[in-house]
Amino acid sequence: MLQKLNFKPGFNKMVTDSGAESQWVDGDFVRFRYGLPEKIGGWNQLSIAGETLPGAARAQHVWTSLAGERYAAIGTSQGLFLYYGEQFFDISPLDTAITGCTISTTSGSTTVTIHKSSHGLLAGRYITLSGVTVTGASDFTASELQQAYEILTAATDSFTIQASRAEGGSGMSAAGAATVNPYVIVGPTIQTVGYGWSTSTWGAEAWGTERSTSSVVLDPGNWSLDNFGEVLVATIRDGETFTWNAGASNARTIRASKSTSSFSTSANPTATRLTQVSDRDRHLFHFGTETTIGTPATQDPMFIRFSNQEDLNTYTPTATNTAGTFRLDKGNKIVGAVSGKDYTLVLTDSSAYVIQFVGPPFTFSVRQVGTNCGLIGQHALSYSDGKVFWMSGEGGFFLFDGTVKSLPCLVEDFVFTSTGDNLGLNYDATDVIYAEHNTLYGEVNWFYPKSGSDQIDRCVTYNYGENVWTTSSLARTTYADTGVFNAPYATEYSSTSTPLFPDILGITNTYGASTYYAHEVGTDQVNSSGTTSINAFIQSGDFDITQRRSALGGSTGLADYRGDGEFFMSVKRFIPDFKVLTGNSKITLLLNDYPSNTATSSSLGPFTITSSTDKVDTRARGRLVALKIENDAVGETWRYGTLRLDAQPDGRR
Repeated sequence: MLQKLNFKPGFNKMVTDSGAESQWVDGDFVRFRYGLPEKIGGWNQLSIAGETLPGAARAQHVWTSLAGERYAAIGTSQGLFLYYGEQFFDISPLDTAITGCTISTTSGSTTVTIHKSSHGLLAGRYITLSGVTVTGASDFTASELQQAYEILTAATDSFTIQASRAEGGSGMSAAGAATVNPYVIVGPTIQTVGYGWSTSTWGAEAWGTERSTSSVVLDPGNWSLDNFGEVLVATIRDGETFTWNAGASNARTIRASKSTSSFSTSANPTATRLTQVSDRDRHLFHFGTETTIGTPATQDPMFIRFSNQEDLNTYTPTATNTAGTFRLDKGNKIVGAVSGKDYTLVLTDSSAYVIQFVGPPFTFSVRQVGTNCGLIGQHALSYSDGKVFWMSGEGGFFLFDGTVKSLPCLVEDFVFTSTGDNLGLNYDATDVIYAEHNTLYGEVNWFYPKSGSDQIDRCVTYNYGENVWTTSSLARTTYADTGVFNAPYATEYSSTSTPLFPDILGITNTYGASTYYAHEVGTDQVNSSGTTSINAFIQSGDFDITQRRSALGGSTGLADYRGDGEFFMSVKRFIPDFKVLTGNSKITLLLNDYPSNTATSSSLGPFTITSSTDKVDTRARGRLVALKIENDAVGETWRYGTLRLDAQPDGRR
């Protein structure tokens, strides 16, 4: 007797497998369209030379200049970079120059020592050299040494770097001259717990010893990126704000800076949690900033300062401008903000506020719209389809469509709770969570680290068009929706890779590297290492058989059915049905005698399915059967339709 198995769209991880009949319970790299599961699209590495960026990417912003040039800005834990015309450009801001340095080289060695008393630099810091002069005893030229470097070793009064070649002369000793230009410090690559002195209370451990336990969290290096017209505004978390003007002459050869024609250092805050441009009315917001401009010690994590309209430099309120300040009162810190249709939604660690432009004399209205709905991380929110979606530190998901609403989620325990063999969210690394929407498929993705992982290695997706949830192992540290570019662009971080851009002499894999991908392209992963299959799968809950008494000559009606899973079933064949099938897919029947048993594959599975497969004959027996669909080769993609099983009762044991 053939029985058609129909399944509800989306994953349900809130019930047991045997309680999820007619539902999907697990999968990877799949989405739902028109109620049917399918493998997601592939991704191709961007940049002609296959270059990767230093550190973990933490923010991404795409925009178009007035000349129609399409840009992506990527802020990593090590710097700030542009993607334009299939190439990367280094626009990382530089810190205060260190002048009066001297140089030592040794004949036959690539090691160069830079001397400067109390330079304050550490091994691993990126620098550039400028203003170099060399003595006649060295055969280096000034231009050869005026490069970018990673510091190899550092002492109090000197540090070493690696030149592009060995010294061919007799060398020089603390001679010549150079100016050292350090890359600005962004912050740690990962979010960690702080140990050592001053991280616990008095008397917690023996006097004079560092703390071995701590509740102090060291935030990862992070950025907020936005554009004010064609000017990129980039703020380091709890640090300074920089700009880069796409309309400037030879713009891509210029680094982001604190002092440009459109941005005055003296007029702007120097310690801000994040910045956001109010698109409709053209103000620049500084969230969690200084109460006294230029005094970082006055930084208040709940204080907001906004510029004069159409003016990045004026923050002092007067009777003739629209600059101003206010302070939020619910929560301990502002965590994130996003621009909506005609408002800015600001989320603290406990509450939600809406800021709207109302014009003079108040400029903005501020109203609290939610409590117990705080944001879990700076980038864990996204605006799409007229709504703001976010992951909350209170547990669960929320949306704002004029009213704050809790978003029901059938994978909530899987994401937020670590029990048994399930590793939920790592609550010590929530600041690396990144959310963004994919309008091609009506999805919002949250990329997050599971328990025990410092870096993102999981994704939870809400399809707001079909109101369903899925999970996957897709690991992206930033993501930008299609619009400016023809596909979504995203970054993947590897802690063991050595970056290939920019050209920094002596660079190591200390900070790892980020790869930039175009998504929803083809069927596979394509990067400088080659083409790799994306092994997608989806698995259903358990299906059981119900024996009809009328089939045995008994009564009919409601009492016509005996039991629910009372009988074992014998599966003699199944008929697969795929809406789309390119290449092959595989189907496995997972059989159980009881819900508590570990599922074992049918002895004849997995079965390879092609576009010409009509049916598959099998000999399978069990009380419960589940369905698994997968692929494991390049060039394969699929959208599942239905499945018909030839299942017959086969006794009670």
